[in-house]
Amino acid sequence: MPTTVTVKKSCCKDKPRCKKCPVVLKRLADAGLAERRDKRTYVVSDAVRKKDLKAARSPQLRAAR
Repeated sequence: MPTTVTVKKSCCKDKPRCKKCPVVLKRLADAGLAERRDKRTYVVSDAVRKKDLKAARSPQLRAAR
């Protein structure tokens, strides 16, 4: 069952980014692993692997690959 995540209002810019960071969810959505419902709500697919989440949270842009 897909998971619904509500993002934080702003990015804290920590390294690595937290799981509820808007940047992380945007990267997952661009990779096709999450779907944006409204401004701050995403539905994350069950197909997200730990490797995908780690890449989206990293400071480098490995998530776009």
